[in-house]
Amino acid sequence: MGPAPPIRVVERLALPACWADGHNRFAGNSFRKNTVAPHRIVFANEKGGTGKSTTAVHVAVALAYQGAKVAAIDLDPRQRTLHRYLENRAETVRRRDIDLPTPRFDVFNGAETGAGVEALEALASEVGEGMDFLLFDTPGRDDPFARHVATTADTLVTPLNDSFVDFDLIGQVDAETFKVRRLSFYAELIWEARKKRAMATIKDQRREMDWVVVRNRTGFTEARNMRRIEQALTELSKRVGFRVTGGLSERVIYRELFPSGLTLLDKGHLGELGTSHLVARQELRQLIAGLNLPTPAQRQKELALAEPA
Repeated sequence: MGPAPPIRVVERLALPACWADGHNRFAGNSFRKNTVAPHRIVFANEKGGTGKSTTAVHVAVALAYQGAKVAAIDLDPRQRTLHRYLENRAETVRRRDIDLPTPRFDVFNGAETGAGVEALEALASEVGEGMDFLLFDTPGRDDPFARHVATTADTLVTPLNDSFVDFDLIGQVDAETFKVRRLSFYAELIWEARKKRAMATIKDQRREMDWVVVRNRTGFTEARNMRRIEQALTELSKRVGFRVTGGLSERVIYRELFPSGLTLLDKGHLGELGTSHLVARQELRQLIAGLNLPTPAQRQKELALAEPA
């Protein structure tokens, strides 16, 4: 196999010098070396419209607010929603001359340049160096690079809307009893990915993959239908081995925040917040807790020092 095509680098932005500590790759590469591979979080779902990119951005920023070093790679060079969101955030920081915790970010153009997974891993090594977490936002369609990163995920996050249209992605149900009849193609795909990862777990001494199905946008679903979906998810989770946690409800605020790149965690920069915004912020906190992500080594030291003698 010949050498992989070169990775096309996106335009670099002029950002404040205070970002040279590694919170954003465009500030330069003067970040602290870290010999431990970052924890990989992959947001994957072959169906669009489930809030995948919105969830990915908010999780990335939430981790940065917790003091973690975070990087994110957008695997959808056409829509590049995550990348554009973080670009808007970087521009807001520059325009307002403020300091906001921001992940390092990039977009992978392999689908357009013909590059292979070797080029993707090279970019992941570059962007993820010195980071505690490396996030991947994948396209809402079948994609070879999305399949690849799914096999390397430490935490695989699959957002689903509370509807059987979305549930059909992972399981087919009986029309009368709503019992799960069989796995769908995506669940079988992840099952194979987890088997490959299990081999890597033994060989490379990496942790097992944690598959988390996130129930997004539950606010406008009829109660009886929600119960049926919950029962089906519970049944399927026992068969396939994923966990279920609550996600983000459909709220206008998420669409309104995109042009500025701000998130619900950016208190002091959002103006006056209503009750629904405060509820949404609490949902985000519960989502982060539900993902059960590891605490970075530096954060563990800080917590240990804070404990009473």
